[in-house]
Amino acid sequence: ILIVTLFVEGIKVIRHEGLRPANFLTMLFSVLLYLYLTVWPVAGGLEKGRLGTNLYLFISLSAAYMLSLMAIYLLSAALNLIHWKKRREADYIVVLGAGVIGTRVTPLLAARIERGIELLHSNPGAVLIMSGGQGPGEDIAEGEAMARYAEEKGVGIEKIIVEGRSKSTEENLLFSSGLMEKDRPKVVVVTTSYHVFRALLLAKQQGLKCVGFGAKTKWYFTLNALIREFIGYLSLTWKQHTVMAALIFIVITVAI
Repeated sequence: ILIVTLFVEGIKVIRHEGLRPANFLTMLFSVLLYLYLTVWPVAGGLEKGRLGTNLYLFISLSAAYMLSLMAIYLLSAALNLIHWKKRREADYIVVLGAGVIGTRVTPLLAARIERGIELLHSNPGAVLIMSGGQGPGEDIAEGEAMARYAEEKGVGIEKIIVEGRSKSTEENLLFSSGLMEKDRPKVVVVTTSYHVFRALLLAKQQGLKCVGFGAKTKWYFTLNALIREFIGYLSLTWKQHTVMAALIFIVITVAI
């Protein structure tokens, strides 16, 4: 069921979002998972000799490790989206940018801003920090476009701080924290649901204590984006995974 679901949703991503390489992740994962569960076990029954056997075991155990790690990541990401209350006595609500077209926010970014405004109503003592710099094809900084959108939705200018220099999630958090005047502030980070967990991991690396709230997006896009986020997580923690791969290799070499 998982393989078929991923394959079908992968087709939807390509149909709706185009033929960019990143949009093939869901379909590619479904195909690789199918091959791993059906074709790969057959390969293990072939005579390969010591080198071939070691290679087969190394790839098998490495794949099992990655699938387990992915399951843990997805569970952690889901758990971090569960909140029993919106009222957090927050001092700052940081809304992460996601690209604008000219001066207009995209639907994905609009959903983040509206989620931030929703949380502002539940935390009236907080201030919104609209975080995002100016990228290619953008006439103004994302933070400025986000602030304009929030004002149009009825948010007072005194409730908005614009951070307009950042070019990545890491910089979003870093530059936004630099605009916070309170000591040990209570911070809420708002981004799209699939992006919340990695944003929290980056915040933790910077020593920024916060909770994350997610804005919804289309299901087919979420699946593809979650795989992309997991790849981003692997790039953040590549050292420990390299050590694990080395341990797997050593155990196989010694045992066989």
